[in-house]
Amino acid sequence: MTHLPNDMAALVYTGPNALDVTRAPLPVPGPDEALVRVRAVGICGSDMHAYHGHDSRRPAPLILGHEAAGEVVGGPRHGARVTINPLVIPAGDAAAAAGRPHLSAARQILSMPPRPGAFAEYVAAPLANLLDVPDDFPLAKAALAEPMAVSWHAVRIGIERLFGAPFATALVLGGGAIGVGAALVARHMGAGAVWLAETNAARRDRLSGLEGISVCTPEVAAQSCDGCDLVIDAVGAVATRAAASALVRPGGVIVHVGLLPGEAGFDIRRITLQEITLTGSYCYTPQDFADCFSSMVSGALGPLDWAETRALSGGPAAFADLDGGRVAAPKVILQP
Repeated sequence: MTHLPNDMAALVYTGPNALDVTRAPLPVPGPDEALVRVRAVGICGSDMHAYHGHDSRRPAPLILGHEAAGEVVGGPRHGARVTINPLVIPAGDAAAAAGRPHLSAARQILSMPPRPGAFAEYVAAPLANLLDVPDDFPLAKAALAEPMAVSWHAVRIGIERLFGAPFATALVLGGGAIGVGAALVARHMGAGAVWLAETNAARRDRLSGLEGISVCTPEVAAQSCDGCDLVIDAVGAVATRAAASALVRPGGVIVHVGLLPGEAGFDIRRITLQEITLTGSYCYTPQDFADCFSSMVSGALGPLDWAETRALSGGPAAFADLDGGRVAAPKVILQP
């Protein structure tokens, strides 16, 4: 019999720019769910958005965090090492039946009510959302599966929207985890030349060893890759939308995956006259998640050694450092 504590350590969002390392009730798994002992959980840009008080879907107090990996506690899969697909879709949903479950109006995600997130020692998740992690694959890297799946989906739909036209060049704007993932996936999916444009010099230095990817400033990208087949905007700012509009080739594709607020920046006239496809990209399908994780485990997406790990107890400082631009790594992983 597995003996569990009555409560757990958790990093709780308590209000704008405020986090508290405290004790919280242990999650109670529902039917067909499992309790997972969290070993690694990433800080996402959406967690930062909530931390700033800009996400009404995530009201305080709340345990954030949805990029998690760990071990199942209790039940038929006790002891299994797993990474978690945090996107929960109800059975029989119409969007799922149409092959696009991630667009379901009834979707839930860990870190949004009614589902507490994974910045804690334990989290509950549906059994169907757990993917087995090989014994020789570190759980800290397995926690990258969720942001990497976002990247995988963005690149996949971008290539599909080229409608069979050549896919030789890709430009990714933004060197956070989604941008890095998109560059790695674009290389894996056949781009002969991949540029990754990042404004932060320390982050560029951190990423300079990525094989087959030209890490550069936005200015160098503008000079080097004018006329790209596929542009991934992993930032979503006015400047990156403008750059995407200018640097994609006629008939090319822009995939907008960044979630910064605002709508300005796109050159709609050029997009129209040059028949450029502009599409949003949100999350991933379960197949995207599984395919991406399989590629991660096989090594096809590189050594995945660009994340920084910190203790969960250092969560408030990690958020403050990210907010202040003091982190060179594209991703910070917290370890409870």
